Amino acid sequence: MSDAETAFVNPFPNPSEAEWRARVDSVLKGGDFTKKLVSRTHDGLSIQPLYARRAEATLVTGAAPGQPWRVMCRVDHPDAEAAAAQAREDLEGGADALALAMAGGRSARGYGIASDRLAELDAVLAGVHLDLIRLRLDLAPGGPVHALAIAALLERRKLNPAQVEIDFGMDLIGALTLPGQPPGDWGGIAAQLGETILALKARGFRGPFLTVDLRPWHEAGASEGQELAAALASGVLSLRALEAQGMALDEAFSALSFIVPVDADQFLGIAKLRALRKLWAKAAAACGITPAPALIHAETSWRMLTRRDSHVNILRNTIAAFAAGVGGAETVTVLPFTQALGLPDAAARRLARNTSIVLMEEAGLWRVADPAAGAGGYEALTDALAAKAWALFQEIESEGGLLASLTGGHLQSRIAATAAARAKAAATRREPITGTSEFADLAELAPAVLDVPPRTHPAAQISAIAPLVSHRTAEPFEALRDRADAILAATGQRPRVTLVTLGALADHAARLAFTRNLFEAGGIEIAGDSPLACLVGSDAAYAAEGAASAASLKASGKIVWLAGRPSELEAALRTAGVTRFVFAGCDVIECLGNALELAR
Repeated sequence: MSDAETAFVNPFPNPSEAEWRARVDSVLKGGDFTKKLVSRTHDGLSIQPLYARRAEATLVTGAAPGQPWRVMCRVDHPDAEAAAAQAREDLEGGADALALAMAGGRSARGYGIASDRLAELDAVLAGVHLDLIRLRLDLAPGGPVHALAIAALLERRKLNPAQVEIDFGMDLIGALTLPGQPPGDWGGIAAQLGETILALKARGFRGPFLTVDLRPWHEAGASEGQELAAALASGVLSLRALEAQGMALDEAFSALSFIVPVDADQFLGIAKLRALRKLWAKAAAACGITPAPALIHAETSWRMLTRRDSHVNILRNTIAAFAAGVGGAETVTVLPFTQALGLPDAAARRLARNTSIVLMEEAGLWRVADPAAGAGGYEALTDALAAKAWALFQEIESEGGLLASLTGGHLQSRIAATAAARAKAAATRREPITGTSEFADLAELAPAVLDVPPRTHPAAQISAIAPLVSHRTAEPFEALRDRADAILAATGQRPRVTLVTLGALADHAARLAFTRNLFEAGGIEIAGDSPLACLVGSDAAYAAEGAASAASLKASGKIVWLAGRPSELEAALRTAGVTRFVFAGCDVIECLGNALELAR
């Protein structure tokens, strides 16, 4: 093809990376390329702004590449009749898989199916054709009891066990990291699970039987690499336990499934799922076998949900469900957007299941197997994440394996350090939470949830293993809003702050928006009659009239803050009466906590 013909087909220029970099450097005007354009994950992995296509990439797929994922909905109402109605409504509305959340489990959040009796479970699944859907048990610590009860129910309904798609969801390690659980006999736990699995297999059930659940690590604040490393370590521990019970290693591999939380970081979410498949295949290769691809159940992240401006959760869930589907999950559970507020109603559940349905049926995401394959950014992040996770997994193994690492508190300590870094990133709004830490709506109306109170958690007991405690990232900001609401309820008036502007609006409009945004994140209203005043202006305005304005406000009895970083003017401004500076990167949680004490 001639140059003229090529130009006609592709009329846009195709600059080299060197040419692109030269243009970028000209825009940065001496700024540090790495600081400005390269971001880092909580594992310390760098994410470059530009990647080349990877021509030699291979597909990373699950058990059924290029097939629709299953739309899985939670059944978690404590009342059996109401739970059955939920299940039927979800299935009639387009879902084709159910997750039974059993009471007492971490993911039940104080709700869940409250009985392991056959009659109760039969009532919960009344009208559900279990041979036409996929069923997953999201179990409480008493996993084997529930698993055997469900097996008995299927046999009562005269269903062929080999033709029923059921994941029994027993978790070898999850109960040990659950707050409030007494210390257990590890050998006894492993033996009981092994015996249960062998009994289920003897009755004709195919499994999977054991679940490697990444949600506890995720909700404790772990990085993506730490989640995957813990998953590998938990999987290997499960394999060893099953092998000790006499199960062949290839059978043990097929007995496991994974539950993977996916948050609103689309790139990391896709990379995490792809990396997990690569890592599990690597573990299998190290054992000398080639198992079938692991079954992955993806669930949108509990950690990312907010109680304030909770409709934004719909957007977060959509991104997470997109990442889960593109990443190749076999099933996707979208938590209803009101899940953090209480037990979701029918409208919230409908939105949750429709998120997957729209992504599949209208966007057609399922029609391409591993869409990320060959995309330089996704491939690089997948490989870097897998390498990081493998190194962290080897560290756990060097500590004696997962159980020894947990008993010694080593893994919890590393996760706690990451969680602290996440909390700092949220508190400084380096990782903003839309509708909560940014763009708060003080006039929002809370969406409806069902009038079903959660059960209280059991009191903490002494255990040999420090538990993993679930946290949502937005909780510190929500606590501030709760304090502000309590002040409103007690006094009839919100906490207030007066913004005193200096100079022309065009000069300080961005700083004014930032300051308003900051105070409203703590439930503090902008008004003109507050004991707390905050000066807002340009740096030039502060130099010209900042000190005089601060002195005037102080003389009128105001507590004076200033929007902007401390500069060479700091000493003069503090002498004039400024007691605090608020700026991008400051600790907003601490700042707003202080403001709530003053702005009344």
